[in-house]
Amino acid sequence: MYVVRPVERGDIGALEALGAVSIPGVHTLPRTREAIVAAVERSIASFAAHVDIPSEESYQFVLEDLRTHEVVGTSSIHASAGSNGTYFAFRNDVIQQVSRDLNISHSVHALTLCSELTAYSHLSGFYIRNRDSAGLEAALLSRARLLYAVLAPQRFGDRFFVPLAGVTDGEGQSPFWNALGRKFFKMDFLDAERVIDGARNRTLIVELMPHYPVYVPLLPGDAQAALGQIHPSGQLAFNLLTEEGFEADEYIDIFDGGPILQAHKNALRSVCASQLRQVENAGRAAGSDELVTYAVATSEANFRAVITSCPPVDSAQAICLSRDAQQALGVSAGDSVTCVRI
Repeated sequence: MYVVRPVERGDIGALEALGAVSIPGVHTLPRTREAIVAAVERSIASFAAHVDIPSEESYQFVLEDLRTHEVVGTSSIHASAGSNGTYFAFRNDVIQQVSRDLNISHSVHALTLCSELTAYSHLSGFYIRNRDSAGLEAALLSRARLLYAVLAPQRFGDRFFVPLAGVTDGEGQSPFWNALGRKFFKMDFLDAERVIDGARNRTLIVELMPHYPVYVPLLPGDAQAALGQIHPSGQLAFNLLTEEGFEADEYIDIFDGGPILQAHKNALRSVCASQLRQVENAGRAAGSDELVTYAVATSEANFRAVITSCPPVDSAQAICLSRDAQQALGVSAGDSVTCVRI
């Protein structure tokens, strides 16, 4: 059985091991111990903070295998993107070009630097070991942070977005960056990412990136082909997020051209389909052969989430949980939990 819980200081070593499995050009996790420690400390402080309005809080979760007590994955959610600045992205626009004299009218795809995602809640840092063979635990890791947002709505905005890594070659070079960003930053993609350190709210972005629309047909073919495309390492996250209700196509990343998925909270399954139920011991369940798989989460104050199979709860007042599931969640019969179908 797997459980998702808030990160603890004792997880730093495990996060170092996860971050050491690096892919050039893909900045899912911090790579240095100093950055990992800073992220963990920030998360611990955020969970402990009393929050009325989302601001600079950042919440990190880990996926623990309860059989071995190993941390095998992590994911994060930031309360408000650009809270200490402005979050920049490229918006996909269509510019209409018309010549009445020549009787020509056509549409041109253009990219416009924008800050519209500022103050959205920002999902990031999704990483799971052995992602190619991962099962339902991957869905749990992705969804748990949204279940936490259901339990603590005051900590987050009404809209969410998720940037996914774009296309890079075997050496970590981005065709989109080489065609556009490199001409303004005068540095390679990997060097630029090191300078930015994964952030999209640095002042130098607005200082150096083009302020006028970029006409996509003027970009080289490989750069055009990379627009909105996902790095293979992000395919699992993309599938989970689109099943959740996120949509792509409106925004792309300003560095590698990767897709940025976004959604209003009311379009997300974890928000609109979650249900509050009381725990009932599994052995006392009334006879039903049908079993449904649920992600089940506890309270905001002592957040834990697991996956379990049990009789459907749509028309019931309780959810039947096994002893193992109750122990993993730290609940007992009569306690309230939030559940959503996987």
